Amino acid sequence: MKIQLSYDRPSQIRTDLLVVILDSHTRFHDLRGSPLDEVVRRVASDVEAKRLKKEYFTSMDSRGAARNLLVFSTALNPGYNLWENFKTFVARSIHLAKDHGLGRVSVLLNTAEAVVFLGKAVEGAILGSYSFDRYKKEKADLDKVQVQLVALKGHEQSNRHYLNRYTVVSEAVNEARSAINEPGSVATPEYLAEAAGKIAKEADLDLKVWDEKKLQKDGYNGLLQVGRGSVHPPRMIRLAYRAKKAKRHLVFVGKGVTFDTGGISLKPAEKMFEMKGDMSGGAAVMYAMKAIGKLKPDVNVTGIVPTAENFPDANAQRPGDIFYARNGKSIMVDNTDAEGRLILTDGLYLAGLDKATHILDIATLTGACVRALGLSVAGIMGNDPRLIQAVIQSGQNQGETFWELPLPEEYKEMLKTPYADINNIGGPIAGALTAGLFLQEFVPDGIPWAHLDIAGPFIRDKEWKYYEAGAIGFGTKTLVDLAERFHEYF
Repeated sequence: MKIQLSYDRPSQIRTDLLVVILDSHTRFHDLRGSPLDEVVRRVASDVEAKRLKKEYFTSMDSRGAARNLLVFSTALNPGYNLWENFKTFVARSIHLAKDHGLGRVSVLLNTAEAVVFLGKAVEGAILGSYSFDRYKKEKADLDKVQVQLVALKGHEQSNRHYLNRYTVVSEAVNEARSAINEPGSVATPEYLAEAAGKIAKEADLDLKVWDEKKLQKDGYNGLLQVGRGSVHPPRMIRLAYRAKKAKRHLVFVGKGVTFDTGGISLKPAEKMFEMKGDMSGGAAVMYAMKAIGKLKPDVNVTGIVPTAENFPDANAQRPGDIFYARNGKSIMVDNTDAEGRLILTDGLYLAGLDKATHILDIATLTGACVRALGLSVAGIMGNDPRLIQAVIQSGQNQGETFWELPLPEEYKEMLKTPYADINNIGGPIAGALTAGLFLQEFVPDGIPWAHLDIAGPFIRDKEWKYYEAGAIGFGTKTLVDLAERFHEYF
């Protein structure tokens, strides 16, 4: 989607649909001298008096250059903060324009208070116009709606900055969504490795890929164990960005299980198709790295994606199997459906080899986290409070909510087994916490680490905020924000 900037006066804006957003604390528009001013004031009064309970849409053919007017008010949608409402309204205006056959949408942002919202408008437009329709005969074509942001003159440089930054990140999120939405028969470990090659070229990143022979040679047994039952062999992907003179090294590790049947510990049939999205953490890392390569923050960043397909066949690992992780600890596979943590052990070890100063792993890891926090909130836990709070703050900046969960030392007892150093599951309770405690055993000593469990918000079965049903690309925006603000946090 191409988004244009305009500095026209409201009365001069020639558009099919002029969008005005109302908020009691922030003023986005200045319509003084425009014939629309009286109409918007009346709408604001009707909202305040609770006579209007949804957006206001009307034809304005005889009252100015804008053919139609659409007015939203945050007072009618109190469930989200101002930024999230703003993005949602911009996305909704594009859908409404498409439904009414309107080709051009103009969002009014012509006050000083609205300057910082220009980027949010870009995000709402790009994420809101996304549709995964490549397998449909009838296309949504939402990205064909032309979007114009009517900004305040005198802020041209900052406007261009916000336009570029949010375009880069939002397009990366949409690419992550497409990778996650692809069927598991398409998005295999080989597919992700090929996609990483394209990302490396487009964003000037260094790339290394381990195939099954290299994984075996280097002892990355977690990936080899999980991928044993599939005709699509595992891969380990590493994308690296290096900033000039930067000393700190932030490493992201993303779970990349391209389809998870549960293995021998087979999952229930209901909604198993969603397990094509069990590589959502890996997709978030890959496409965050694409945005980071283009935005060039002042910190070294590496993205590691261990990727495999978890299938049952004659070669698949069995419950009760024992193998040695790359750090030398033996793991008993009590449940083959707790496979994500097994491949993450390899990624965490590689992060240590790469001399990470800070490590984040991101994974659709546990149903227990979904039961605890629902579909809109991700869990976060780790060994460093400062890093945890930095992730939570970056998530808040980008409309992605994380809630800190504990790692109680006494719960390590649940991971004990008489047969190996550690069991891969901890029993029927506290599953999100014991998964975090398992991963902590494979974090290199002394390195700040946080674990992001995105099993709840990685996908939606109906529209949510400015997202269509399907993959969200959750975490991509947070990872980019964290890299950009790293020196503010540490």
